[in-house]
Amino acid sequence: MAEEEDTRIRILQSLRGKICEGKNLGPCSGPNRQRDLCTFCTISLDQEEVFRTKVFDKSLSPFYGEDFYFEIPRPFQCLSFYVFAKGVFQRDLPVGKVSIRKEELCKFSGKEHWFGLQPVDPNSEVQGKVHLEMRLNELIIENGSMCQQLLVRIIECQGLPLISGQNCDPYATVSLPSSVTRPNSYTKKSNFPVEEEDIEKLEIKVDLWNNGNLAQDVFLGETRVSVKILRNDHIHRAWYLLQPKGNGKSKTDDLGSLRLNVTYIEDNVLPSACYTPLRTLLLKSPDIKPISASAAHILGDICRERYEAVLPVVRLLLHHSRLVPFVSAITVLELENTQEANTIFRGNSLATRCIDDMMKIVGRSYLTVTLKPVLDEICESNKTCEIDPIKLKEGDNVEVNKENLQGYVQKVFSSITQSSSSCPPLMCDVFRSLRHMASKRFPDDPHVQYSAVSSFVFLRFFAVAVLSPHTFQLRPHHPDLEVSRTLTLISKTIQTLGSWGSLSKNKLSSFKESYMYDFFKSFQEDKCIEKVKKVIKLTVPISSQYLFCFREIQKRAQGRKRIGKRNFKKRWLRVTNRELSYHKHRGKEALCIIPVKDIRAVEKLYESAFNRKNMFQVLHSEKPLYVQAGNCVEASEWVEVLSQVSRCNPDRLGTFHPSAYVAGAWLCCRSLSDSQPGCKPCTPTLLANLQLDIDCDRETERIFSLLTSSYSKLQKMEDACASIAVYQGPPREQDDYSLFTIQDPKETFHTVRQITHILEELQREHDTRSGTAQYGSQENPIVGKTS
Repeated sequence: MAEEEDTRIRILQSLRGKICEGKNLGPCSGPNRQRDLCTFCTISLDQEEVFRTKVFDKSLSPFYGEDFYFEIPRPFQCLSFYVFAKGVFQRDLPVGKVSIRKEELCKFSGKEHWFGLQPVDPNSEVQGKVHLEMRLNELIIENGSMCQQLLVRIIECQGLPLISGQNCDPYATVSLPSSVTRPNSYTKKSNFPVEEEDIEKLEIKVDLWNNGNLAQDVFLGETRVSVKILRNDHIHRAWYLLQPKGNGKSKTDDLGSLRLNVTYIEDNVLPSACYTPLRTLLLKSPDIKPISASAAHILGDICRERYEAVLPVVRLLLHHSRLVPFVSAITVLELENTQEANTIFRGNSLATRCIDDMMKIVGRSYLTVTLKPVLDEICESNKTCEIDPIKLKEGDNVEVNKENLQGYVQKVFSSITQSSSSCPPLMCDVFRSLRHMASKRFPDDPHVQYSAVSSFVFLRFFAVAVLSPHTFQLRPHHPDLEVSRTLTLISKTIQTLGSWGSLSKNKLSSFKESYMYDFFKSFQEDKCIEKVKKVIKLTVPISSQYLFCFREIQKRAQGRKRIGKRNFKKRWLRVTNRELSYHKHRGKEALCIIPVKDIRAVEKLYESAFNRKNMFQVLHSEKPLYVQAGNCVEASEWVEVLSQVSRCNPDRLGTFHPSAYVAGAWLCCRSLSDSQPGCKPCTPTLLANLQLDIDCDRETERIFSLLTSSYSKLQKMEDACASIAVYQGPPREQDDYSLFTIQDPKETFHTVRQITHILEELQREHDTRSGTAQYGSQENPIVGKTS
């Protein structure tokens, strides 16, 4: 069984996209024409509904604007988008549908298309496949002559739809439609005498039906097979996909159209060992100098026009704790090419795309904690907030609307500026790195350390989530038009409040709309600026000190080199967001204070270190503090609390010693130096509050697919490196390779050759393991003829 697991291929399917809008929905004329349709859309895999939009009120051209993403857990034949008219006192009525066969999805991948709606005909709603056996036997008839006898056997069916939520009760009919001129009868079921000359003209028709008992039987699909398939082989057995009657086509009125964006991805994931060379090469990227010669940067360079190219790299590096050094390295490269501080991180570069994707992955729970309560209030209260005089409705009071909007903005802004303690550690690390590098690049600009981060925190993270809460699972559906307009106004204000360069009076002129100029003036206060600075620094406000824990513990005297009971004393340990201290008695002065900012790691100790249970250590700038908690639960709570309050510290350790340094040696690794770096990796803080389910083999397979599809550009980069090395002059703009970032042609050439070799090896693995199933097999059924 284990060997099978090591060699099998996983086929993983996913679908992402957007149901954008409808146009002129419903019949264009006649008694069925309705002017005030309330519609919604559904997505179905075959006949199984997997997604539904909210209902859009009274419009023949509704804007749905609903994004979707889901993993596809089973094989399917057809992806369908249905438009329904919402019924009030009766069931919902189908308006029309768009059906795309699986093999045709690649034609529309990643781009928006308008699709005409087709009628929803019960005879066209089919799915599943049928396993048939046909054979020709020689038969002696009554006059003694020989003729052919055709036998048809239906072995089994698979993938048939549910009927009214229940498994169907299927039966089949087999017929031989007459297509010959002689008057012979072909009416017997499953056993047909066939003339030799008729074999080329005849075909078998198999219809599947659901037995409705007292109700009408339901058509499940059909397939047609030419009898001539038995000309060379008198026995034929194969799987056939069921087809709709008449190929599902019929002439009807124009039912309107639907604008869709659909991307179908099928990953054929090999066993993990196959990806080791490519994965190793990618994980080395942060250490390559220059960074532009790394495999991860090369992927971003040759796939810069493909927005999905960065995500698998981010996820892979994130899983292996290599993302921060990579982002830091590519950020330095970008800053080297940035000439003015006020244009920092404005473009859609590899660095900004990596940080964007990182925030969406790591920051999802952060958004939920920070924004969901206030967004729920905004979406459900239905207060009018329109302040554009042109868009005001009759009876609207602009001053009341402005007051509503201002109240919402204040709530959202306060939620954001008070959220720094909830910010994930990895985001803290990245933003701290950005501040440092921006200040180093523009040392004469005191504000650049804030503008470098605010462009991400406010413009690319919080403002985007406010504008489209459904995209971040903060709301179940796209908001209606009025709420969407309110969220747009809030998002624009939050962007400006959070943009350090905009928080001055001379920046008010940047508003194109005069009504936004007047509205924003009410927020021009110094305290807004200070709040923005504090959330960018990602620290709890200094004026507030929160007590997290105050308990009795056993503390070992710091610096003692012998093990003994006398070295442990009862103390009271106290931790706030600013300091860790221990006291002889509760409420008395501290015997020792360790600033939280100096804590470098908090880890549990082996029981053998001091022959005591429930021990943990606080590593800081001086001697380690060894503590014994009252029980295992308290020990875990201390470690969690201390790790959380110190998670953003810049000098956190990567390794630690899980035992003590006693009698001139570490008990864990036997190293003799007390300054020897740790022998065990520190517990990563990234996953403390996040459950990231990252399939590294799948991400590496996606990277392989991206590199393979851009192989011609990879070859051009290799040629460019060789050309630059020979030419040794400045890049010539007319050359194709001027689009590539090549700082060191020799190092880049070496990496490109490594990538090329690995791609060739992986392709051979795919070719060896991914043989196409035989046509007509269960895995690769035949698409039968239709009437």
